[in-house]
Amino acid sequence: MNNMAVLDVLNDEVARQLLTSTELARLAYTWRDGTPRVVPVWFHWTGTEVVVASPSRAPKLKVIGSRPRVAVTIDGSTWPYHALLLRGVAKLEHVDGVVPEYAAAAERYFGPEQGRAWVAQVAGMPGGMTRVSITPTHATILDFETRFPSAISS
Repeated sequence: MNNMAVLDVLNDEVARQLLTSTELARLAYTWRDGTPRVVPVWFHWTGTEVVVASPSRAPKLKVIGSRPRVAVTIDGSTWPYHALLLRGVAKLEHVDGVVPEYAAAAERYFGPEQGRAWVAQVAGMPGGMTRVSITPTHATILDFETRFPSAISS
């Protein structure tokens, strides 16, 4: 999928709603032994990247650093279910303190006051955080109204 096609999908109303929602994203990556792994994560959409953050000592970061091709899905929890399916390449960057996009996500998920309180607790985490920025190379929307999985599409 070319960049323009990906951006067209990401500018769709369903994608924009999911990218600004408080739904958890699911980050999929491949472990050292080749098996798939999926973890629920907070995320922040910058307009060009999905950004997640992790304690810098998290084992998944060593694997993602050497196997940067990942997938992300964000899906709604009410019918008709909406889902945004992304594939892309992850880039890792160590940050002393709190990843700014993590702080923005905390305020989106918890609200401003509780989000800032949460970030204040996390700020003292030993080892800092790692910013994981994922640039989408493929994007698909399922809305179960007009866009269905290919196995049931006509």
